[in-house]
Amino acid sequence: MSGTELNGGGQAEAVAKAGPAGGASFLKGVAFDQQMIVLLLFAAIFLAFSLLLPGFFTVGNLLTLMRTVSVLGILGLGMAVVVIGRGIDLSMIASLAVPSAVVLMLASKDYGIATSLLCGVSLAVAIGVLNGFLVAYAEIPSLFTTLAVGIGIAGIGQSGLFEYEIVPWPAQLAAISWIGQGSLLGIPYSVLAFIAAAIIVGIFMRKTRLGAFIYASGDNPNAARIAGIPVRPILMLQYIIAGLVAMFAGLVLSASSSSMDTRIFNLTWIYDVILVVVLGGIGLSGGRGGVINVIIGTLLIGTIVNGMTIMNVSFEMQNLIKGVVLLAALSIDSIVNPRNEETAQQGDI
Repeated sequence: MSGTELNGGGQAEAVAKAGPAGGASFLKGVAFDQQMIVLLLFAAIFLAFSLLLPGFFTVGNLLTLMRTVSVLGILGLGMAVVVIGRGIDLSMIASLAVPSAVVLMLASKDYGIATSLLCGVSLAVAIGVLNGFLVAYAEIPSLFTTLAVGIGIAGIGQSGLFEYEIVPWPAQLAAISWIGQGSLLGIPYSVLAFIAAAIIVGIFMRKTRLGAFIYASGDNPNAARIAGIPVRPILMLQYIIAGLVAMFAGLVLSASSSSMDTRIFNLTWIYDVILVVVLGGIGLSGGRGGVINVIIGTLLIGTIVNGMTIMNVSFEMQNLIKGVVLLAALSIDSIVNPRNEETAQQGDI
């Protein structure tokens, strides 16, 4: 059954027929939606920093900014798939750190690139399957499921799976080290990796039947189920995609820094990822948004963080500012994308 055959689900019908554009149909005729506002805000902040902040508009700093936002943007793509399907994945940082560290560890022990990557991919898929099963079939809210799974996976990695908390990038992976090192025509490969991931995720969500099903399930799961969409398997699929995207981000990060610090789970990255998605305009009510929202949100957050770093704003104050911005973004989302009796339900539960 194709996405265009939905005929019993109101909003789900529009989403399945038009993909992501259908989710934004309520904005037709509106001059400035959240996406446009955030884009203009990014342009204004970037211009202000360029004019007023010494050292911001330099080649070196802009390259640093691009490298920094690339990994955050890749993570945002995975989170966007889950949020569009009306869920959330707090285990993404664990999925970034542990599977990629497994690849580095196995490669350093001469298991070969193919075998090491296969083991890492298998672990990332297993994390996604576990998240999806607990949310879709055990009917545990995704917030608690992914938080528990993330803590558990990070704990496994830190309690003896790796000899050291920082796993170095081995010489055996030199053949793929370009994924996070070097540049092409002045553009860092890590940025190109983000662009490639954005294109792949964008094509999947906009041009495939499964992508349309994720939009429809997120927009109205009951209508999607009535229309014959396998909502529970689709829910599992989105967490598997998030796990694989997170692992890819981990490989890009570890290649660019020549190591994977498994303690990264203890940082506040997951909140930055959520901030990118929500601030970019992807509604938590599900069924709306796309890759362009992630790109805009990533550029804005990356620019703000980079500017605060140049101004020597303390890490604690940066977290406070980002927390306030996230709270404001969530408040705006609740107004722009209100939940009614149907859309208040979580996924397929």
